Amino acid sequence: MHVFVTGASGWIGRATVEELVGAGHEVTGLARSDAAAAALTTQGVHVRRGHLDDPDGLRAAATAADAVIHLANKHDWSNPAASNAAERSAVQAIGDALVGTGKPFLLASGLLTAVTGRPATEDDPSPFHGADSPRGGSENLALEFVDRGVHAVPVRFPPTVHGVGDHGFIAHLADIARAKGVAGYPGDGTNRWAAVHRSDAARAVALSLAKAPAGARVHAVGEQGVPTRVIAEAIGRAAGLPVTSIDPADLTDHFGWLGMFFSRDMTARSSATQQLLGWLPTGPTLVEDIDAGAY
Repeated sequence: MHVFVTGASGWIGRATVEELVGAGHEVTGLARSDAAAAALTTQGVHVRRGHLDDPDGLRAAATAADAVIHLANKHDWSNPAASNAAERSAVQAIGDALVGTGKPFLLASGLLTAVTGRPATEDDPSPFHGADSPRGGSENLALEFVDRGVHAVPVRFPPTVHGVGDHGFIAHLADIARAKGVAGYPGDGTNRWAAVHRSDAARAVALSLAKAPAGARVHAVGEQGVPTRVIAEAIGRAAGLPVTSIDPADLTDHFGWLGMFFSRDMTARSSATQQLLGWLPTGPTLVEDIDAGAY
């Protein structure tokens, strides 16, 4: 199968491309820069130069492929509106190109749902609709294409996809701890973050391409929820720093833009995904990665 992958040179993308190539797929990866193009070439991947703000290019690449895996996102936390608009535009362009083809269209999504007081499940719909919502409401937009002959499958990733080389939220938390001289956690530290190792996330994507039915929501979740206090304690051990609670009123001052995320309870189950895909997370846990010096 010829698979077009956006975000192919990114954190999850590189591992996913490795899984796809290993499974015998032909892969074309979207690359914005010379460095990204060179990295993809070393993986035996065809390179298509472009970016998310080029809907015509995305439509052309999707049309030429047998399947699309959309992992790219601007992640511009200083201008979330621009990130949301680019995400929606990209999903719209890819979906339009695949109408009536039955081709698989996997896209990265998040775990935020309308449920509270329990872990999210694959049955919980995303509450986000429209261009002004997080990720531009891209998950629900993609699912609208199922009735138009597109094999759309949202793959929901937890707030941390961890491992050596990760530059995501946990890396930022570790940087903040070193800068502040303390490893902090919000309030009593009982709110939890779901997590998954990068290798397990990549396998979940590859298996979703092969096995997930149209309209299914996939949870690439290895750990249902790690308390934020436990995360801070692991960061403190690794950096040799004291660990302390941060008053909820001071979260933005201490953590900056990350404070609102670190204070959320973002837990999720993946039992239905594991049964559907025959997927069993086997990589290190988040704390094991932190203790081993990944951050």
